[in-house]
Amino acid sequence: MPGLLLIGIMLTWSGASLPETTPAMNRALNSSSPILADRLRGHVSHLADEIGQRNVFRPDALHAAADYIRHEWAAQNYQVNSQYYQAMGVKSENLEVCRTGKTKPEEIILVGAHYDTVRGSPGADDNASGVSALLELTRLFATEETEHTLRFVAFVNEEPPFFFWSQMGSSVYAEAAKARGENIRLMISLEMLGSYSDKPGSQSYPPLLRHFYPNQANFIALVSNRASRKELRQLVAAFKSHSDFPVESLAAFEFIPGVAWSDHLSFWRAEYPAIMITDTAFYRNAAYHTAIDTTEKLNYSAMARVTEGLFHALKALELP
Repeated sequence: MPGLLLIGIMLTWSGASLPETTPAMNRALNSSSPILADRLRGHVSHLADEIGQRNVFRPDALHAAADYIRHEWAAQNYQVNSQYYQAMGVKSENLEVCRTGKTKPEEIILVGAHYDTVRGSPGADDNASGVSALLELTRLFATEETEHTLRFVAFVNEEPPFFFWSQMGSSVYAEAAKARGENIRLMISLEMLGSYSDKPGSQSYPPLLRHFYPNQANFIALVSNRASRKELRQLVAAFKSHSDFPVESLAAFEFIPGVAWSDHLSFWRAEYPAIMITDTAFYRNAAYHTAIDTTEKLNYSAMARVTEGLFHALKALELP
């Protein structure tokens, strides 16, 4: 089976999952970073509860989400840049802030998350969770010096009917970056970060992969295509060096369901290395793309640990 998997799918998977948990371990897992956890919950609540589903079919809500992100970044003393375009006749915008690198300012690490939702869903996990982590990463980096330039982008129009096509916000952004000749060394897509469970059997996978993974949905996954596997190894190593949160990694062909299903696809198409960080979406979260993707279902303590781990990993990251 391993030989068939490697030949037929050409994947690499590594990581460490939690051992069988006890009540004491669960308390420890849920006690990390209460202030950060509260901040993350606040962002998710505002986006999912107060604004609700946000897309071109509800343009006022879509614009309210963009304004919320803009306000949060301005409050963190960032200059917010906007990239406007029209999608189905609706004004759409990607929002961006930067921390210019001290020694390698021309080399860019880009972290992004989409703020729109599928129709009919308030989108707490998909993707208010990713946006909340994005907003807290910029807060953590607001006073940090970095080697590379860090660029943070809130993308619009990731969901259908735009996914995969040219009006997807990240596609508009990546094509413009490529045309400018920008040296994006790595793009990181924050795509659903809030769903976790220690229940046996709570995690599912594409065919064959279940033989190589934990069956508990208590880890974060880092996913890339084969072309980005060097950067994937570097990011996984940096994360593991600074966090004990369980992490799994996968470098695979894009045709495996879910592997290419977010904004990182736009950067692969532009020939930039890119990685998705995800709770694995529909492979564990039954509320995916439904009206019950709501704020109270997410694990904010786990999200805080993931966000902290990513912050330290980005500070320490050494790219090939």
